[in-house]
Amino acid sequence: MKRETLRFEELELRQHQAVPRFSPNFALDRRDFVKLLGGGILVCLCAPELRAQESGAAHADDTVPQTIDAWLHIGEDGAITVYTGKVEMGQNIRTSLSQQVAEELSVPIASISLVMGDTAQTPFDRGTFGSRTTPYMGPQLRRVAASARELLLDRAAERWQVERSKLVIADGKITNLNTHDGLYYGELCRGLQLVKLVSPDMPLKPANDWHIAGASAPKVDGRDFVTGRHQYTSDIVRPGMVYGKVLRPAGFKAKLASVDTSAIARDPNLTVVRDGDFVGVVAPSEAAAKRALGLLQAKWSVPPHPSEHELFGYLRKNSKADDDARHVTGSIERVYTSAVKTVAATYTVAYIAHTPLEPRAAVAEWAGDNLTVWTGTQRPFAVKKELTQAFHMPAAKVRVMVPDTGSAYGGKHTGETAIEAARLAKAAGKPVKVAWTREEEFTWAYFRPAGVIDVKGGVGSDGVIVAWEFDNYNSGPAAMGTPYAVANQRIQFHEADSPLRQGSYRGLAATANHFARESFMDELALAVNMEPLDFRLRNIRDPRLRAVFETAAQKFGWGSRKSSASRGFGIAGGVEKGGYTAVCAEVTINQSDMQIRKVTAAWESGAVINPNGLRNQVSGSIAMALGGALFEAIHFDGGRILNPRLADYRVPRFSDMPQIEVEILDRKDLPSAGAGETAIVGLAPAVANAIFAATGLRIRNLPMVPNGLPKRPSDGQTS
Repeated sequence: MKRETLRFEELELRQHQAVPRFSPNFALDRRDFVKLLGGGILVCLCAPELRAQESGAAHADDTVPQTIDAWLHIGEDGAITVYTGKVEMGQNIRTSLSQQVAEELSVPIASISLVMGDTAQTPFDRGTFGSRTTPYMGPQLRRVAASARELLLDRAAERWQVERSKLVIADGKITNLNTHDGLYYGELCRGLQLVKLVSPDMPLKPANDWHIAGASAPKVDGRDFVTGRHQYTSDIVRPGMVYGKVLRPAGFKAKLASVDTSAIARDPNLTVVRDGDFVGVVAPSEAAAKRALGLLQAKWSVPPHPSEHELFGYLRKNSKADDDARHVTGSIERVYTSAVKTVAATYTVAYIAHTPLEPRAAVAEWAGDNLTVWTGTQRPFAVKKELTQAFHMPAAKVRVMVPDTGSAYGGKHTGETAIEAARLAKAAGKPVKVAWTREEEFTWAYFRPAGVIDVKGGVGSDGVIVAWEFDNYNSGPAAMGTPYAVANQRIQFHEADSPLRQGSYRGLAATANHFARESFMDELALAVNMEPLDFRLRNIRDPRLRAVFETAAQKFGWGSRKSSASRGFGIAGGVEKGGYTAVCAEVTINQSDMQIRKVTAAWESGAVINPNGLRNQVSGSIAMALGGALFEAIHFDGGRILNPRLADYRVPRFSDMPQIEVEILDRKDLPSAGAGETAIVGLAPAVANAIFAATGLRIRNLPMVPNGLPKRPSDGQTS
């Protein structure tokens, strides 16, 4: 299943336009860059191994880059600057990347300065998504730092005319053991302009020898975030800046029939921009822009749209099997005859919104025919490409900068706000800020895809799963393959025509697919009268998956208490993107009210770089998962969103938070994997299984309890 599962992920990214194919457009001559930086050491990384990397220098076509330029600069004053196209959206990668560079260079974290997500300064990067920063960018920057360290040691040995074995390195200083003389990095770099090509095979410090990486570290720039000193995109002010608002359609895919701008056309303080269906206004203040927008008289032609109550039937009817996302092993039909029990069930998931803390915002500024945009995006180079296409500009004249941004969760892959701001700025002749309202964010951003999932399975008399069928309609193929050992499988993704705009979300479709699979595992266990954990362990061959299940169960005290009508216990787990998780949940029931009281999660993603940072990631994923599991859902009708405000869209509150325990398994013998996404997948099925254990009510839809628990069934088997 390994190869097929990886293909499923690639298909999901493509389907949701998280990674559209485009030509990288960053190029900088290394010698010019060295001159720009002044004296010091510049390390360039060449990596002929395509799939091991995700950043790259410019290429003229759409192929995966075969070489990657990433660099680190050590100045004559000892300042260490690292450049990466990754961006910081609250996941704390600025800290973990700094730790890894500091580890290889043997310097304090505070001496590292990261320049991130600036298309004029950093190497091309596909984007910050897919939990790829830790497993790919981390080792990439470590190789660069290790190369710089080796170069510095060579330089010191040459200066002192000693063998390298007589040198020790610590705190940014190399010491000669014979004479006890010392040289700081900046001293060794003085007057030098060195370029070194580095093999991707550069040896790195093993995790067992880590002192800076592998230990908890305070968040870099954390004080600025909590005190308000940090400038988000929505805080940026440029000289002479004005404010823009965009006229939104009356419904999805609507066409503008007419617009009357006479009410504001004569106001010298206002600029009206009309370009096809795009209409925007520019004013001296955001409030004035909002008032002006309200004076426009527009008529729209809105095409027919399916409504929410038609959704799941619509997805089935308007779908097609994706042959590239199909996996078949063994003989399904033949083995069903040997199964003592055969079970089938259907699960559904609703559209949900990303609800980032910071809605989309952009500031655009033209200087002649050069364009600079500040915006919160996960993919600055892709947004740069969108801008070059929208304005038919050379790539060299467009710069995109990403301030550390107030969350995204997969929702900020696209550059529509940057284009809106640039359009208005070009017309106004001044820098323009466009900041979406919460209602705009809810309506015009894309959603996590809704979906229908059919599952069928057969179990032998020994409790071993003998047949497994899994069909996903629309929500996506990520984590669609089962991690359990099943000899006979048929797994199929069915791409569908979505009535709403949809795209990437934290974990992609892994949450939906884990919900269906792990709920169904409990249904199979019940069919053969096996305890849920025992049934899973009977069908696990992966020792890492077994370890997180056993750890979570032990930490939670699984089996020490029995479920009752007022209290239920559930378990679920899985694997995706190199991360392994298992979750135990305790729920209490009081008539139609359900409360999650306790969640225990075990997590393993190889060698841990920042234990507290990782624990925060897992805890945050569980908190976010509460909404999609219990009550988050987008309601729509006639091409309009019906709940585009936080007053109408239920997100987790403090009162919803359970006690959360996170147990980290630190595997220093394994490469570090990303943890930004997969930890979200276990909560919903664990809670669903806990609800069933207490009530006999099998809930097969997300969200599960938007209006409280449904009435309990009489037979304990129906939804």
